[in-house]
Formats: sequence, C-alpha cells, structure tokens
Amino acid sequence: MKNYDMPIFAALIALLIVAPLAIYPVFLMKVLCFGLFALAFNLLIGYVGLLSFGHAMFFGFSAYISAYTVKVWGWPTEIGILAGTAVAAILGLIAGAIAIRRQGIYFAMVTLALAQMVFFFCLQAPFTGGEDGIQAVPRRPLLGFIDITRDINFYYVVLAIFAAGFLIIYRTIHSPFGQVLKAIRENEPRAISLGYHVDRYKLLAFVLSATLAGLAGGTKAIVFQLASLTDVTWQMSGEVVLMTLVGGMGTVFGPMVGAAVIITMQNYLAGFGEWVLVIQGFIFVVTVLLFRRGVVGEIAALASRLGRGRESSARMAGSPAAGH
Repeated sequence: MKNYDMPIFAALIALLIVAPLAIYPVFLMKVLCFGLFALAFNLLIGYVGLLSFGHAMFFGFSAYISAYTVKVWGWPTEIGILAGTAVAAILGLIAGAIAIRRQGIYFAMVTLALAQMVFFFCLQAPFTGGEDGIQAVPRRPLLGFIDITRDINFYYVVLAIFAAGFLIIYRTIHSPFGQVLKAIRENEPRAISLGYHVDRYKLLAFVLSATLAGLAGGTKAIVFQLASLTDVTWQMSGEVVLMTLVGGMGTVFGPMVGAAVIITMQNYLAGFGEWVLVIQGFIFVVTVLLFRRGVVGEIAALASRLGRGRESSARMAGSPAAGH
C-alpha cells in the first residue's frame, strides 16, 4: 500500500474539495478535526507502541486556549489556533517527560492521571467558564481577509490544516526518525543495544503527537465557536482510541476512516440517544473479533495477498516448466 499512499491521498483531497456540494460543511469540518486528532494519536500508538489514555488533555486544553485568546484577548484566529497548538506542545513535553519513564499499562495510567488533573483544572479555572465552557467564540477574518464566518470558506481552511497535518505525519513515519520509532515498537531492548536514546525518541514522538492533537482541538474550537469540558474528558480519550482501532492502528489512512465512521454514527444516530454508545461498543467488539487490523488494515492485507497471488501466478506462467 505504501507505493500508493500519495495517489490515494491526492484522490482523497480531490474528493474532499467537492464534498461540500453534497454534504454539510460543518459536519465535514468536524470529521476533519477528529481525523487529524486520530492521526496524531495513531502516530504514538501505531508507530511507537505507546497507548495514551490522556490525549484529550492536549485536544481539549488547546481548544480552551484558542477560544480564550480569540474571544477575550481579541487575537486573530490564526494566532489563537497557533497559541493553542503551542500550549499543547508544552503540555505534551511536560506530560511526556513524566510518562515515558513507564511502559505498558503503567504508561497508559500515568497519561490518564495527568489528563484527569487537566480536566479538574479546566473545571475549576476561572477563564474556562466551568461547566458552561467558552461560548460564542468569534470567527475573525483569517489573515485579515478570508471571511470564515461563511462555513464553506472556513471548510477549505480546515481542509488545508488537515492536509498539512497529514503530510507532517506521513513524512515523519517515512523518515529515518520514523524507522527508529518502528524499531522501538518492535523491539525496544534491541533499539537500546544499537545505541539509540530510546527515551529521547519517545519524547519527541509524544510531543509531536500532542502538538498535532492540539492543532485539531484549537481548530475545532473555532469551527464550533465553543470550548467545553466534553473535549477534555477521559471519554474523549477513549473515543480517539476507538476511532484508531476501528480504522486500523498503524495504517496511514485508518484513523481518518475510523474518525469518519464514529462521527457519522454520532451525527446520524443521535435520535437513539444513549443507545449510540451501545452501538459504538458493538461495532468495536465486531471490529476486534473480525477485523483485527481495522477496516483499512484488513483491506491493505487483502490487497497485499491478492498482489502476491498475481505475482506467483505470473512467475509460474513464465517458468520453463509451464511451456512443457
């Protein structure tokens, strides 16, 4: 699949460019924001093997910072989003420095504990608005001239942000740095024996993942003109895990597909109320049992098997024995 990644990405972007002609732009923006969030999370779990149960702290806290700086301080929209992203990076550096000293379930529990601390801070801090959150965040002209009060205009801005985030992640996982991350995931003691400073690589990956999660959160706050406790709860961390596993952990496009599936369910099955969570749980169980690699992972595996089968048939047809 790797050789076809960029053509598939180009086709996806082309499809997304025309998508607002048939689909509500705000819904598409939500899918793109959560798609970027899931991609950021997948960088950590899929390519380093670190399961974080606290990624909502970067997503949600960045949303608060972006919303506050734009609404209260009157900062331009793009600066507000960048401010949220930068704070998420700093928070990622602090949380990562603490968490990467542990492995496995202990790493997951440390990230969950840190995320709960951030949640209670957001609940009590005066600037966050408590349970009401920060509402009616203005959409000021982007770069001073792009009118993002129109959803269709803002959609293409969000699409550009998503594409940039995707390309950063794609370049990272296909760089020498990304190869080291995969080596750490496969066999950490061997990576250490080869002389790599494993903790340093883990920390860099953690900070990059947190930064991109923050970019997604800050963008979402402007899209919905709202930053709330929902974005920073542990349930949000669980939701991004679900998106990644449904789409395909460790795949390039899997998290995007998983995010689209989950957000579509939440949007179009809202009439079922709390039963949406039951349906999500059912899909998760089915995915784990029948599609262990996730939707995209299984499709990639099937395509790989078919490709090997054709190559084998071609070799047999071209062998001298085939002519007799």
